[in-house]
Amino acid sequence: MPSAELHVVTGAFGYTGKYIARRLLARGEQVRTLTGHPDRPHPFGSQVSVAPFNFDHPRQLAASLRGAAVLYNTYWIRFPHRGITFEQAVDNTRTLLRAAEEAGVRRIVHLSITNPSEDSSLPYFRGKALLERDIAHSRLSYAIIRPAVIFGREDILINNIAWLLRRLPVFAVFGSGEYRLQPIFVEDLAELAVAAGAEDENAVLDAVGPETFTFNDLVRLIANQIGSRAKLIHVRPGLALFLARLAGYMVGDVLITPHEVQGLMSNLLVSDSPPAGQTRFSEWLAQNAAHVGAKYASELKRHYR
Repeated sequence: MPSAELHVVTGAFGYTGKYIARRLLARGEQVRTLTGHPDRPHPFGSQVSVAPFNFDHPRQLAASLRGAAVLYNTYWIRFPHRGITFEQAVDNTRTLLRAAEEAGVRRIVHLSITNPSEDSSLPYFRGKALLERDIAHSRLSYAIIRPAVIFGREDILINNIAWLLRRLPVFAVFGSGEYRLQPIFVEDLAELAVAAGAEDENAVLDAVGPETFTFNDLVRLIANQIGSRAKLIHVRPGLALFLARLAGYMVGDVLITPHEVQGLMSNLLVSDSPPAGQTRFSEWLAQNAAHVGAKYASELKRHYR
């Protein structure tokens, strides 16, 4: 029987990385995680070995990757915080990529975003595009997976929409609400990532689910499933952002950023590609309505506290 390969997952104690690690362990693979929170409690016990990111110590970072067959990279930031900017996140990922090359890693599976562009005015989408170019020019075999909105038990965006709908009499929608998005289930995304890690050919794949919603329809669906009577009102994006900031002060978090709103309203979270995920958000929501939005999910608490 062949011995298990070592697979390294960045952020296996977080959201997407956790599901990738679980699938790898179920296949009998050895799993190591690189994390910014090496002391954080996690569900894996001794099954997953742990190493810090060590972006400031590239040799140590390369040592933690040595012997790995595949690197699954989920590292990124939603917004700048505590001195970590998108430019720094790009530099950190480039350091990770060079360390993987030095360590002799065979393949990288990199999570990007739908519709990245080096010409984008949005640093999130521009940074992702720059990294895709670097990966394509690296010595590694690669699969670049481009998810849109990811939903699942630990999701933040969908959960917090539901949380607001449960508690407020009105829900402010940015502009017309007719911009679209294609959510993909986190389990489907993890399955795609692990399958891509087993391949050899270079590939770029849009990872979207089988249903496309306008933002209006998405919010109405969530409201109906959780029994919310909140009224949807359409307001100017600037006013909606102001209200989101007020709500953020109340919960000590950042609900949404201007760049995220601009990306959403620019229809950057949809794809013309066939759906790569099989799980329908509407069906998953119907089965999980009791817990979606029951508690607030804090971005800052998850990643910085």
